[in-house]
Amino acid sequence: MSREQVVSERYNGLVAAEPTLPSAAYWDPAEYQKDLEAIWYRNWILVCREADLASPLAFRTFAIGDQQVVVLRDDHGALRAFHNTCRHRGSQLCRETEGRLKARLLTCPYHAWSYDLRGNLVRVPSKVLPEGFDKSDYPLYPVALSTWRGFVFVNLAEAPAGSALPSFDPQSADLLNWPLEDLVTGHVLTKVVECNWKVFWENFNECLHCPGVHKHLSALVPIYGRGFMARHDDPEWELHADNDEPQYSGGLRNGAETWSSDGQAMKHRFPGLTAAERAAGQNYAMNLPSMFIVGHVDYVRTVRLVPLGPERTELTAEWLFLPEALSDAEAEIDNIVSFGTTVLEEDAAICEVNQKGLRARPHRQGVLMPEEYDLHRFHEWVRDAHKRAGPPHQG
Repeated sequence: MSREQVVSERYNGLVAAEPTLPSAAYWDPAEYQKDLEAIWYRNWILVCREADLASPLAFRTFAIGDQQVVVLRDDHGALRAFHNTCRHRGSQLCRETEGRLKARLLTCPYHAWSYDLRGNLVRVPSKVLPEGFDKSDYPLYPVALSTWRGFVFVNLAEAPAGSALPSFDPQSADLLNWPLEDLVTGHVLTKVVECNWKVFWENFNECLHCPGVHKHLSALVPIYGRGFMARHDDPEWELHADNDEPQYSGGLRNGAETWSSDGQAMKHRFPGLTAAERAAGQNYAMNLPSMFIVGHVDYVRTVRLVPLGPERTELTAEWLFLPEALSDAEAEIDNIVSFGTTVLEEDAAICEVNQKGLRARPHRQGVLMPEEYDLHRFHEWVRDAHKRAGPPHQG
């Protein structure tokens, strides 16, 4: 699902009309709950960057569906994650979304059960404990945590295999030449989009909409203006196989260097990129279902999705820069941020238009066009996740 990576050495397009997911998959509450159980509660989900929890006792709370998680850095510097639930009677432990704990304890605001930062129950205020009661039997419920290149992921599965790294799309860029761990946040955009989370991913995975929706982006990335993501999306690609002009090969328009309002990059650029990575203009890495990262020559943009309901999704985008870029008094990031914001706002608006039409009673299912091969791959991923999940969890 990379915009510039060639999927194969032949035509990428679908050769048969493939059905979309059923329309109810995008608005029915029961289908939404199935998505939560089969996908969001079983995969690695991006929470934040390690820099957001830089000091001991720093914490963040995070909701995935109806599950609340607290992620913290303990007093020894280790990152830990727990369900945000007291073992006494299930009260919420942390009510704030982020901050720094006032003590080396997590104390329930209801009845003051207290836990150390490794999750062990250490104090119960009751004057008398029941016979046989052992505090070691009541630790916080742990949540699996994994870090990747300075990003923090959690997984709600009881015993998830591996780490966040293998869950990245193998057809994505690896971004090994970008110093992700050292980058600093320059801007954050948070927006609630009135659409199902899958609608946003579908929009991400095709560029048929680009000529009509993204005027400025299509001018910056000429192949997008043709409705294609890569050279081999064109059924007549062989006619232009030796033509390296960007409208056929991909990459930015001639003279442009990065995604910005004028196509110009900041003077502080990533020194370790290959010529191919610089020429591509945009290099995508994706980790379904919650995030993708785009590497440019001078900054990195991350986008995180969180489902808020059957027809609501929260989108959080961050623009990450080299520290010296943000400390440079002459650096202007508005040229970059305004362009990316425009693209995301355009995507959000058209996703909401898509969502509004899905409830038509006779519309049971859509159909994919040849250029939407990555949508088909995404749909197969969703279908496979539901098959592997089996019957919904009860409780």
